Amino acid sequence: MPVNATSAAAPSPLVFAGFPASSWTFALRVWLAMMLALYASFWLEFESPSSAALTVAILALPTRGQGMEKAGYRLLATAIGVMASIAIAGVFSQTDGLLLAVLGIWVGLCVYVAAMLDGNRAYAAALCCITVALIAIQQIDTPLQVFPTGIARGAAIGIGVLAVALVNEVLAAPDYHPVLAGRIEALYDRAKALTHGADRDSAAAAASLLHDIAAIRPEIASLTTESSIGTARTAAARSALVDLVSVLSLGRMLAALPVTSAPAQSAYGPGQKAARLTAISGSWLRSEINHKLAQVRSSLDALHQGVRPYHAWRAPLYRSRRIAAETGARAAISFALIGLFFVLTGWPTTELCLSLVAVILGLGSTAPAPRTFTMVTVMAMPIACALAGILKYLVFNGVSEFQLLAIGLAPVVIGFALLISSPNPLLSSLGRLTLVFTIAVLAPTNPQNYDPEVFLVTSFFACLSSVLVLAAQTLLPPLSGDQRVRLLLREATGRLGHLDRWRVRDLAPEEAAFRDAGRVEQILSANGASTLNGQIAAKAMRCFDQAGSLRRCRAELERLTQGPLAWVVQDARDALAQRNGAAILAAAGALSKAASQNNLSANSAIAVLVPAATISAPSQPPTGPSQGKQP
Repeated sequence: MPVNATSAAAPSPLVFAGFPASSWTFALRVWLAMMLALYASFWLEFESPSSAALTVAILALPTRGQGMEKAGYRLLATAIGVMASIAIAGVFSQTDGLLLAVLGIWVGLCVYVAAMLDGNRAYAAALCCITVALIAIQQIDTPLQVFPTGIARGAAIGIGVLAVALVNEVLAAPDYHPVLAGRIEALYDRAKALTHGADRDSAAAAASLLHDIAAIRPEIASLTTESSIGTARTAAARSALVDLVSVLSLGRMLAALPVTSAPAQSAYGPGQKAARLTAISGSWLRSEINHKLAQVRSSLDALHQGVRPYHAWRAPLYRSRRIAAETGARAAISFALIGLFFVLTGWPTTELCLSLVAVILGLGSTAPAPRTFTMVTVMAMPIACALAGILKYLVFNGVSEFQLLAIGLAPVVIGFALLISSPNPLLSSLGRLTLVFTIAVLAPTNPQNYDPEVFLVTSFFACLSSVLVLAAQTLLPPLSGDQRVRLLLREATGRLGHLDRWRVRDLAPEEAAFRDAGRVEQILSANGASTLNGQIAAKAMRCFDQAGSLRRCRAELERLTQGPLAWVVQDARDALAQRNGAAILAAAGALSKAASQNNLSANSAIAVLVPAATISAPSQPPTGPSQGKQP
């Protein structure tokens, strides 16, 4: 029988119970690492062996580099949190209300820092808050136990990290760089098609591409911990992303070139001069786009080979201080309100609930939508408590042998690990949270505690903590998606005025464009997975185009400030500062004439000034065939 070429080239992966074989091997690694961590903790007689198992659940990531990067940040954040717990407990242990205020300030500060970072760095900032919650708050009535509790937690986390590293190494966990290279390859194809296609002036398509490029930034850091050549691969991936943004920015400038037509008899008329300037600009921009695409391809080759790229670009992160400050303030006030609720009710033994409140607030700060994260937590917590109860009183029911513990935990751990590997973000998040909370409520120890009163109190306060956080966020809601969009667009518009300061900046135009792409990514992500708003995309891309065009004009004109073209350069600067399209185009013509008279080349400056005349002009609908395209 003839063999289908497509099926032969791409064989379908093995699937069992709806999950591919890669998900099953990942789930098996998670279960083995968790059992190894628990066994080592029992053997070493740790005070809280469940911390080791929780570490494995938190570090449950499909590739080796991702897990090791998160493990490093987890160890660092735990050390910082332990030191903060000792300081807070030592200074404010006898101050009652002041202690709660200080803890609320610490929660707000950690949430603010997490909102200013991304990826596992944001997780590390949130973990500083979580560590203080699990050490200082739970030992709020016994401050002398803060230090030994912190040391025990750090040791258990270390065992969990070692277990994950050992299992991933022995079972050959896959590397992440092939997956990342494939994603960048797909973005390269999209950027090439967009810049050479008829819809290169589409704001929605460009904004979507920028969103997908900037969204990869947090993931490239994991390549550093993947192998000895991880640093070179990280630099290559970063350079490829920065150059992809440059390709798109140049393509938008090419699309903004005015469409001019002049009759043959007016060879020296204004129309012919404009057409000549446009031709110079179009030729240079096309050449530069092809050059940048070649550099992206070179960086991709360097990523595959594990060598450093041609140029190690930086990929700066954009974060709104205003949004981060408001997020931190809301988290601090929410924690204070819940603490005040417990003070007024006079409930005893509420340390567990208050500590879990801080945990939920800290973890929620790393999610795109904190309120959505809290709602998922509200769903996950009862499921986790029910599963922990079934395991403890129906499956184990007095069992103390480790072999039976491992067998009983296998279906739960493997099942939720399969959900974690799901491509559905909601299912993946629900699986991870439920696995973590199940282990936290079950709290495996040696010997296991089967006191039903302790279990019921723990389950009640665990569920109550998520409900109280949701109530606090209802009373003091986080910034909505529309509010975030308005703030980000206002900041983008306000920053355009600062671009007229003609001093040398620390960032190259390519790096600054990537930073602006990060803002576009946040604008498009503010409302979650909702349909792309064309008007918002157009506004975001207009700010991106103006900032990129002005920076490139500034950089190209800066090269001509010394020499016979200096006076023409100053006129071009003044025209750009006034955002006067006609004056910018006239300055480009004067620069071309002066360069020709002095036998100099100024094509690169002319090339970026011509589209700037259109991009910097006020937005208005086209009125004729000679009107430039508005992005």
